[in-house]
Amino acid sequence: MMLGRLQVPASVRKGEAFEIKVLVQHPMETGFRRDMDGRSIPVNVVNRMVCRIDGREVFSAELGSGIAANPYLAFFAAAQQSGEVVVEWSDDRGERGRESAAFSVA
Repeated sequence: MMLGRLQVPASVRKGEAFEIKVLVQHPMETGFRRDMDGRSIPVNVVNRMVCRIDGREVFSAELGSGIAANPYLAFFAAAQQSGEVVVEWSDDRGERGRESAAFSVA
């Protein structure tokens, strides 16, 4: 399980855009580096990220080797009612991560 952080405002206004921030702890290996013995380190990057609010997809991204280690993404979404933001991601080795946060609509 990959570690990550999700930041969502505790309270948002109905229908107004709010910022969602995601930080994933991951080395994002490009396949070009070598280990101490000179062997190539295999490619392993976070390749997919999806954000859902109450089960409805509001953001998705396909990432590649051009993204730095510990990728950080920020994007905006809007909500009509209180709920939960869930962000899930996976890498080339099939490892997955998931974070969630609740928010209320004022």
